[in-house]
Amino acid sequence: MRTLLLTGPGGAGRTTLAAATAASAAAEGHRVALLTADHATQTPGVTVITLSPATHFRAELLALQERAATALDLLGAQRLDEDELTPLPGAAELALLTAVRDAHRSEAYDLVVVDLPPTRQALATLALPAQLRRYVRRLLPPERQAARALRPVLAQLAGVPMPAQWLYEAAAQWDAHLAGVQAVIESADTAVRFVAEPGPAGTEALREALMGLALHELGIESVVANRVLPRGSADPWLASLAAQQDKALAQWRGDGLPVTEVAHLGRDPRDAADLAALAVPAPRAVAPRAQWPTADRRAEDGVLEWRIPLPGARREELDLVRRDDELVVTAGEFRRIVPLPSALRRCTVSGAGLKEGTLGIRFTPDPGLWPEDRRTR
Repeated sequence: MRTLLLTGPGGAGRTTLAAATAASAAAEGHRVALLTADHATQTPGVTVITLSPATHFRAELLALQERAATALDLLGAQRLDEDELTPLPGAAELALLTAVRDAHRSEAYDLVVVDLPPTRQALATLALPAQLRRYVRRLLPPERQAARALRPVLAQLAGVPMPAQWLYEAAAQWDAHLAGVQAVIESADTAVRFVAEPGPAGTEALREALMGLALHELGIESVVANRVLPRGSADPWLASLAAQQDKALAQWRGDGLPVTEVAHLGRDPRDAADLAALAVPAPRAVAPRAQWPTADRRAEDGVLEWRIPLPGARREELDLVRRDDELVVTAGEFRRIVPLPSALRRCTVSGAGLKEGTLGIRFTPDPGLWPEDRRTR
């Protein structure tokens, strides 16, 4: 099963093109699901799964409350009723991720097209499973769960169930849930497609998206240039806008990006015929995941260099902080905490530099942790 994630700046026509792409794939005979928050979306031949963050939030919280019933009763807590629950921040992202996982589990589709939010929110959503798994493991470390075998004995001695037990069970369930979502995002069968109108604003949005996706080791399968104006107009104003679009398109292609142009309809899309006119083929191949190699330069200047591709990044946007065996990388509005490779954990950070879209972080072997014979090889 393939997954196509569509994102782009707000107002670029992302939702319409997601529907058009899904309809095109369905017309080719594929079983297609479209995940969207747009309740008005109707796509012929496509299973449209409309996201409902409020419903998902209520169901998840009530289920958690039920699992924690014993602990809540011991604490004298009052239960929450379904009709008093309203979604909290993050509910929409979790509802989307759960829907993606469930669509894959069903095995009912050949292609799942996901109408993601605008770029920054989309990247935060894609990063959420890994971040939440890290938080859960920090708060409830897996190694502490080894003591679970003693809890039934303690519960019998105390005469009541141990209230901590449900926490570890919930943590294990959450980790499995998030791991399933993360596996879909990181799958070789998942592609990201970027939708933007060609022009200065679209170019800046594309630069930011490339940088943010690369930070999370994702790439763009293709760029869809939406609402492309006709060339050769006799109207000076229209000709000027078309020339501006051509300049942006030339820049995108010059950067080596696969670009597909979608012509401006001259009106807002209204029906299935309009969707067919806007159709963009589903991906035949996916973009390879970004690689973060470690270069061994000990023989030349005594360091190891971790190379992190960040296309479009600017020096003033970057920040690095080492926390024990982790590295906190900030690129513009995006941040990621990554574990250091085992060899680099025995080193100290000795510098960093950005060159041609690649961040090189230099590590010097720590004499106390790196034997002399290995440092000089």
